[in-house]
Amino acid sequence: MAEIKPGRTAISLSNASLGAVPDGILRPDYDRTKLKAGIVHIGLGNFHRAHQAWYLHRLMQAGKAQDWAIIGAGIRQYDAEMREKLLAQDCLTTLVELSPHGVAAEVTGAMIDYLPIADDNAPLIQCMADAKIRIVSLTVTEGGYFVDPAKGGFDVTHPEIRHDGANPDAPRTVFGAIVAALKLRRAAGIRPFTVQSCDNLQGNGDITRQAVLSLARLSSPALADWIETHGAFPNSMVDCIVPATRAPEIALARQIGIADHAPVTHENYRQWVIEDRFCAGRPDYDEVGAIFTDTVHDYETMKIRILNAGHQVLANAGELLALETIADCMGHAQIAAFFDKVQRDEIAPYVQPVPGMEPLAYVQLIKARFANPKIRDTSRRVAFDGSSRHPGFVLPILRDALAAGGRIEGLSLVEAIWARMCAATREDGTEIAPNDPQWDSLVAAAHAARTTPETWLKQRHIYGDLADNAEFSAAFTRWLGLIWAQGSAAALQAYTAT
Repeated sequence: MAEIKPGRTAISLSNASLGAVPDGILRPDYDRTKLKAGIVHIGLGNFHRAHQAWYLHRLMQAGKAQDWAIIGAGIRQYDAEMREKLLAQDCLTTLVELSPHGVAAEVTGAMIDYLPIADDNAPLIQCMADAKIRIVSLTVTEGGYFVDPAKGGFDVTHPEIRHDGANPDAPRTVFGAIVAALKLRRAAGIRPFTVQSCDNLQGNGDITRQAVLSLARLSSPALADWIETHGAFPNSMVDCIVPATRAPEIALARQIGIADHAPVTHENYRQWVIEDRFCAGRPDYDEVGAIFTDTVHDYETMKIRILNAGHQVLANAGELLALETIADCMGHAQIAAFFDKVQRDEIAPYVQPVPGMEPLAYVQLIKARFANPKIRDTSRRVAFDGSSRHPGFVLPILRDALAAGGRIEGLSLVEAIWARMCAATREDGTEIAPNDPQWDSLVAAAHAARTTPETWLKQRHIYGDLADNAEFSAAFTRWLGLIWAQGSAAALQAYTAT
């Protein structure tokens, strides 16, 4: 365990200072100067550094995967700030594991560079075109895959996608950059790299494959055919709760003796389940705890429905009631009871078991993880981008429940609470700051729904034909009316009492 000493002098993190890392904190045992790049990762947020990069780091600690080091990349100008922070500390990261029983820390070193950010993505394209790069992995958020909001599938009408289709050599998007790099590799006689999504999307590899192939076909059907024949897009399920880094997390790293500009805190749990479908080799992640299987879908369904949908069950109610963290939500008697009942009665029935784990046992595991008071995962962070997360995580369960003739009262209440939250004020009168790429339209719909609830459901890009389902519409209308009339606590109490 790492020792917390308030007021201690913290070392500035760098290759040169690794020998001075305080006792009790693990650090790279391998020679980082001899690492060779094999992976480009796009989207260098906290999750990647606590999850995929950690698995690779652990392989390197065992003397393996020395030619699979990570080069970081971003495609938006705001990525430049993270690039500057990480390059200043030689791309090292301090991971701080927060369990209910204590703090453990580790410095990881699997990442060796971070590419410059450019509007035309030229540095990224050139790097991915190099034969040494055999995997390009992504964490670009659930909303970053250009899924058609009305029809599903890839949205070829999106302005940025239309731009990339017309300007394939100067793309703006991550998928445009991938297609441009694959074009260069094909021209040079170099096989494709594997494209590996690590985002919380069911069938994330299939969605990524569709995005890349669809975009490639806009400019070169022959290139798309080559990618389809020779490329690979493995599905995967990723799981680790990783809060955003703020001042308290930076201060915690200093208290254990490291001045890290971008430390990462995370829970004491990780899981990575991967389809073993790679076209240019891969690290042996299974040797450090990852699972390779042909049944990724069952694992990801369990995780996305119980954990990710569960997050939405909690976070919107937490925002309305001014509860700062997910652990605070689990400590609120009414919200905790709501969570437990929705999970058992309306979510778990539509989840298949996986080896070693039944759905209700997984519910218990998630309850314990969410209740960890050391993880300061904010309700605001978890509630972010509800316009992507509700269609991705909650509504598929609702559709299955309707098709099976099952209970939908709790899931309908989840949607009503979200609609009330999007009115942009908490029940104590404080303002909820914009928290969704579609915030303005959500706020307008939420206010209109106060008197005409069906206005909310008529957001077809979110609800599709669910807006036409009489049973769902009636339940949603009833719950939203109760929330506006008596408050969310009254609605939660009414549901859990049934």
